[in-house]
Amino acid sequence: MLEKPMLAATPHVNDGADPRRWAMFFVILVGAFLPPLDFFIVNVALPDIGSELHASSAAQQLVISSYASLYGIMLITGGRLGDIYGRSRMFFGGIVGFAIASALCGLAWSPWVLIAGRALQGLTAAIMAPQALASIQVVFPEAEKPRALGIYGAVFGLAAVFGQALGGTLIALDLFGLGWRMIFFVNLPIIALVTVFGLPLLRETRAERVRRPDVIGVGLSILTLACLIVPLIEGREAGWPVWSWVLLAGAIVSAMTFWRYESRLAASGGDPLLDPAIVRTPGMRRGLLVTLLFYAITPFFLVLSIYLQEGLHETPLAAGLTFLPFGLGFLLGPLTTPRLSRSFRYLMSIGMAMEAVGFVALAIIVGSAAGHPAPLAVAAALFAIGFGQGLALPTLVRSITQRVSPAYAGTTAGLINSTLQISGALSMAIIGGIFFATVGAQRDGAAVVHGFVVAMLCIGVSLGSAALLSVRLLRPATV
Repeated sequence: MLEKPMLAATPHVNDGADPRRWAMFFVILVGAFLPPLDFFIVNVALPDIGSELHASSAAQQLVISSYASLYGIMLITGGRLGDIYGRSRMFFGGIVGFAIASALCGLAWSPWVLIAGRALQGLTAAIMAPQALASIQVVFPEAEKPRALGIYGAVFGLAAVFGQALGGTLIALDLFGLGWRMIFFVNLPIIALVTVFGLPLLRETRAERVRRPDVIGVGLSILTLACLIVPLIEGREAGWPVWSWVLLAGAIVSAMTFWRYESRLAASGGDPLLDPAIVRTPGMRRGLLVTLLFYAITPFFLVLSIYLQEGLHETPLAAGLTFLPFGLGFLLGPLTTPRLSRSFRYLMSIGMAMEAVGFVALAIIVGSAAGHPAPLAVAAALFAIGFGQGLALPTLVRSITQRVSPAYAGTTAGLINSTLQISGALSMAIIGGIFFATVGAQRDGAAVVHGFVVAMLCIGVSLGSAALLSVRLLRPATV
């Protein structure tokens, strides 16, 4: 979820600028703020959630994976629903649904209720977020769009990188004795204010050329991802029973069925969720593979939070504040990209390599420490990881989107966004599973440290592989 917002295909723009456009813009910013905030804010709270709800390690992984999976799969469809039924209407439906999902998470009385609420959060966020970005394209004149999109991206990034610190602060304050539940309830007053005072400011817009939702494609993609993630997470704790292998085999069958259906739909002139023509673009498959490997960083936030709170016995607030050097690096990275790109040809690969080195360094720092590792060394490694992420992400997106013609730009942007989220869900299942398997059921201090080191090395290997593959990305080609 650390990706910056990517532009959809530009909808029809009315040359007459709406005088209320900046007031509308502040309403739209909620759509930039809440989805990344709620993806990250939960990481620092999971140790407390696990204790109170008696959630297993598998359930804790699913709290994150369920959100990422539904958000990633439904992003493209959410945008199409806005094109058909109106962006203001779907934004309203998405934000109200997000409030209901947040309330369900805050009231959760069992791990599975929380997981269901998180899945609903991901679904409704995928309906809300595309409307916000498309509305910017509609209501602002060309001269003002760069400024509006820059502010939008900054708010998105701030929510993503400071979600950990905010989560730790809310838990430390323990408002009304609600503890971790406040990280979800905090959404309700924000959404209430936006609904009452902000939504009347929005202007209804629709696309001139409507692309119908690919309902069957969405269903098959959800089935495929569920057949992968559930056995990878739950199968480990259950001792890999027969049903876990059956589901993994079912994922292969479902994926093949999805591809065949999408190919037939495209050949018949329909609007597939995944256009095979884009995937067949030279270098596209390599680019998507790099994207999958690159976003294996997702488990890092949960693993570091558990290490700090259970391995070092830090408070949630201290754990949340530990992430700030990463956030600072992530914000500074994109700001230096334009200047550095003129001097360094392989900036994307350099950024990924910097992340890989940062994760290996973090593993060495923690693994070699007798007790608490040196704070400055940890902060330096976290800053390097964040800075590398900030360097690599925009150049990765640009290197993939420039391979296709402008007619495919919106679909490609949606595909990249979805790939990032799906990578997050899968890496949480795989690397998160390795971490919890290494730690074991007791989760004592030494085991947590060992699990942390192993997980950081796994993420480092994934990012190192992404860096090597990214060097060989082909030159732009168009379909």
